[in-house]
Amino acid sequence: MVFLTQNTSRQREILEVVFRNGWDYMRRLLTVGKAESPELPTPTVLRNILVDLGPVYVKFGQLLSTRPDIIPPDYIEALTALQANVPPVSWTNIETVLREQLNAPVEEVFSEFNQQPVAAGSIAQTHRATLANGKEVAVKVQRPGIDTVVEQDISLIKGIAELVSRTDFGEDYDVVALAEEFTNALRAELDFTKEASYTDQLRRNLEESNWFDPKQVVVPAIHWDVTTEKLLVMEWLEGMPILSAELPKNDENKRRQEITTLLFRVFFQQIYLDGFFHADPHPGNIFYLKDGRVALIDCGMIGRLDPRTQQILTEMLLAIVDIDAQRCSQLTLDLSESSKNVNLINLENDYDKMLRKYYNLSISQINFSEVFYEILEVSRKNNVKLPSNMGLYAKSLANLEGVARGFNPQVNLLDEVKPLMTDLFRNQILGNNPIPTLLRTTLDMKSLSLQTPRQLELLLDRVTSETIRWNLSIPQLDPLRRSLDDSANRLSFSIIVASLIIGAAIISSNAQTPQLSFVSNILFAAASFIGFWLLLSIWRSGRLK
Repeated sequence: MVFLTQNTSRQREILEVVFRNGWDYMRRLLTVGKAESPELPTPTVLRNILVDLGPVYVKFGQLLSTRPDIIPPDYIEALTALQANVPPVSWTNIETVLREQLNAPVEEVFSEFNQQPVAAGSIAQTHRATLANGKEVAVKVQRPGIDTVVEQDISLIKGIAELVSRTDFGEDYDVVALAEEFTNALRAELDFTKEASYTDQLRRNLEESNWFDPKQVVVPAIHWDVTTEKLLVMEWLEGMPILSAELPKNDENKRRQEITTLLFRVFFQQIYLDGFFHADPHPGNIFYLKDGRVALIDCGMIGRLDPRTQQILTEMLLAIVDIDAQRCSQLTLDLSESSKNVNLINLENDYDKMLRKYYNLSISQINFSEVFYEILEVSRKNNVKLPSNMGLYAKSLANLEGVARGFNPQVNLLDEVKPLMTDLFRNQILGNNPIPTLLRTTLDMKSLSLQTPRQLELLLDRVTSETIRWNLSIPQLDPLRRSLDDSANRLSFSIIVASLIIGAAIISSNAQTPQLSFVSNILFAAASFIGFWLLLSIWRSGRLK
């Protein structure tokens, strides 16, 4: 409960912003430490709160927009477009950072350096410059003191998470672990060498392809000799955002289709083959260069998928096309990190309701990125905990399809992926390099062929010697066994009661002495007591009918 015990100016500022924007639930939570039921602010209020709190919380909101598995679609839409309204840092401060990171005067490293930034963000701002060797570069410089601000705000974010964890909402979504995940991502964004390594890896992955011409795709090269944790220097690319591209008028429609297909294939390779993909392909991060090539920039947000997840997601795409709710449910459980307390029937029913609206639509009318967002929403509703990379996957697809539709309104995701299906399944069966896969399969078959005769011999030996034993575990069998035991016990009591009554009647009819009459009365009394007790127990169990 660090947040409640501290009394810093930053804490007071956060409280003031929260109260000013009218989030009453958080007001109750911060003042009394608890609240009845969780109440999220409206998307607009949440966006305003994050903007007012400053660059770190804007970045936090941007990271939160990658988790559609835990927040509704309208919040995702509001947070995706979140931008910090921050003025650029003065040249004096920027120059100080440059000298500290370069350990040399700026003029020795750069022959030219434009003091006016071409872009300013919550963590850094970018300048255009020319290296001493004549190469034009983009220089991303971290905002001075942002690392200290991030650490202060991370402490407060964790404090708020501890408070929210006391509510049912906090327990259901493990907000403490979620806050840890987000704060680690924030710290990672402060290390530009990580973004540089991601950029290099992405460029190497896209240098070879059977799906597109690698010469038509550009990822900026990194100048490692002048790149540090707070300074990222990369190749300058001359162009404009993809939606502002000026195409030749005489062949515009054909060129738009070519670029659209190129974009989809570039990202399909990243997602379904490489398992390493640019997770933020919004219009500002995809450029159309003057020479007609397409460039991917700002590779700080990267998603990763293992081969098993890639296979499940491909099958999920086919299940959506087939409107198969049962298969979607099973694949969702295959993806899940935790599926405790999940009602499979309810999950299937929710998928059926979701997919039913697509029954009478043609494939070209289905927006697949929206479908994947709905899949995450169904999972959230049914307490299916999916890996965090599913949020990045859905966000990447949504951004990609949004850019493609803005650039070419007639585009359809499935039409673009259909020609690649054969390669996708071949890759899932054999992998990128089929030789090791075939060798492993051959060795497994050899092991199976060697072990099978011996296993069959042991099985037949045990069958013929009557020593074979089967261990079966059927969870639903125990209640049935107990019910049969209860029935057998009551039947036994009934037989005993009937025997006592018959015995007493025989003795009473032939009684010639007082002793025999006394025995007869004792038997009748015992039978009556046992019978009454049996009827009472049946009545109390509610099974008298």
